[in-house]
Amino acid sequence: MMPVLQLSLQFADARHRAELPRHRVQRWMRAALAAPAQIAVRIVGEAEGRTLNRDWRGQDHATNVLTFDYAREPVISADLVLCAPVIEAEARTAGKALAAHYAHLLVHGVLHAQGWDHQRAAQARRMEARETAILQALGFDDPYAAG
Repeated sequence: MMPVLQLSLQFADARHRAELPRHRVQRWMRAALAAPAQIAVRIVGEAEGRTLNRDWRGQDHATNVLTFDYAREPVISADLVLCAPVIEAEARTAGKALAAHYAHLLVHGVLHAQGWDHQRAAQARRMEARETAILQALGFDDPYAAG
C-alpha cells in the first residue's frame, strides 16, 4: 500500500496545467514516498524561480526544481517548486516528453524531501538508480539514459 499524500498543487504559471492533472502528479509523487507526507507543489515562472533559487541557494538563475524539506518524521513535510519554462526547455533539448520530465523532477524532489542527496558521486549513483527504478515502474524510460 502506498503512503498517504496530502497534496497542495498550485499553478503560478499555468502553461502546463493540462500536463499535470492532480491525480497524475499524486501518483508520480506517491511512487517515491516511503512515509506519509504533506507536500505543496508550486509550478512557477522564470522570475519566481530565479528569485527563490537566488535567495535560498545563492544562484542567480531559475532552476528546474527546488525542494524545501521541513520534517521527515512522523510525516514528511515539504514544498517543491518547479519552474515551468526551465522544465519545458530541458525537455525540448533532451527530446523528452514534457510529462516524463515533470514526473522525473517530482520524483527527484520527493526523494530530496526524504533525505536523498546527490552531492557526492556515490550518493548520486544511488539516487539516480532509485529515480530510474521508480520512473520505470511508472512506465517511463530511464531519465539518465543517453537520448
